[in-house]
Amino acid sequence: MTTLPIEPTPIAIVGGSGLYRMQDLKDIEEVALLTPFGEPSDSIRIGTLAGSRVAFLARHGRTHSLLPSEIPFRANIYALKQLGVKYLISASAVGSLQAAIAPLDMVIPTQFIDRTKHRTDTFFGQGVVAHISFADPVCAALADVVYEAAEAVSPSAIAVHRGGSYVCIEGPAFSTQAESLLYKSWNAAVIGMTNVTEAKLAREAEIAYATLALVTDFDCWHPDREAVTVEMVIENLHENAANAQMVVREVVRRLSESPPVSQAHDALKFSILTDLSQISSESANQLEAILVRYMPPTS
Repeated sequence: MTTLPIEPTPIAIVGGSGLYRMQDLKDIEEVALLTPFGEPSDSIRIGTLAGSRVAFLARHGRTHSLLPSEIPFRANIYALKQLGVKYLISASAVGSLQAAIAPLDMVIPTQFIDRTKHRTDTFFGQGVVAHISFADPVCAALADVVYEAAEAVSPSAIAVHRGGSYVCIEGPAFSTQAESLLYKSWNAAVIGMTNVTEAKLAREAEIAYATLALVTDFDCWHPDREAVTVEMVIENLHENAANAQMVVREVVRRLSESPPVSQAHDALKFSILTDLSQISSESANQLEAILVRYMPPTS
């Protein structure tokens, strides 16, 4: 396990399909962490972006070797917590579920609908019980910064949409047409395969979380458009990635100048039901980075 950097890194970017590195990241240090939940998807690259130190993690690995269900979500978020991350921007490829949201558009969702089936999406259990508030799963303050940055720097031909629900499916297959039409009937905005799991774990880790959703296709509900294919997605990924780089750089600049107050930073304050003085040393060690603020003093 690599020694943690002396200085905490408050801002992190998790890059999804097509965004495996930040081209403008300078003075890069590779950090390979082993967490109590295993290894993250890849080594974490810490460097300077827009004058600030930030951490970057490729969600699927830098060679895109992990299926959505294979992503070590707990290890990823725990490693970022160990680095001192307080704000996490998720750049993610998605499909559109609404005619008004076109390929290459950007969406900053405010809600998630969880349709995953085979994932562990909590750090708790094994003798420690906590129930986070998740009515508002996205940090509104961070989402505002992402939206304002996208509006300021994205190309004029690309629309930026604030709000809407992200449907998170298990994958790796894309939706059936019946499923896609169902999600559209729910008035959801976009569909993807990763973000709700990250959002839940980030909230438990008291990290502010927001999504920059990069639209690649119309899923398969649109009667006048071809059903989504990998070829179609890849064709738009490269342009989306270039646009995302500009937006993320501006987000980092704004966060560094004026980091917002986030309710997520105190998410566990009234969420832990277990008497932490009674938990096992194994549980205390496993959750150390998350529970350190709430553990009773040792005598």
